[in-house]
Amino acid sequence: VQLQASGGGLVQSGGSLRLACTVSEYTYNAYSTGWFRQVPEKEREFVAASFRSANTYYADSVKGRFTISRDIAKNTVYLQLNSLKPEDTAVYYCAASSSAIRSTIVEATTYNYWGQGTLVTVSS
Repeated sequence: VQLQASGGGLVQSGGSLRLACTVSEYTYNAYSTGWFRQVPEKEREFVAASFRSANTYYADSVKGRFTISRDIAKNTVYLQLNSLKPEDTAVYYCAASSSAIRSTIVEATTYNYWGQGTLVTVSS
């Protein structure tokens, strides 16, 4: 399974971006997908996840501002980023797992497939 992330860029505080992650093999309900972000010298941080075709999960820091969604026909997972803040600046990674369970959906170690990352920079 290969993942290709895109959509990052430079945006002003309060602005919006939509990240996309194309998954090479995307069978409905077979994979859980997640978005993580990382800044230099810090651990990769959970942002949002979609557990198979059911529940969605968000980090408290992005709840109400970010939305994860899927387009099965396009084999693509999206992360809509609204009301962006400078502290949202990071490299964003998409990930997929064929064996995730709900209790570990927020853990990076749950995911066995990763995209290459896309940089989001929010200016103040």
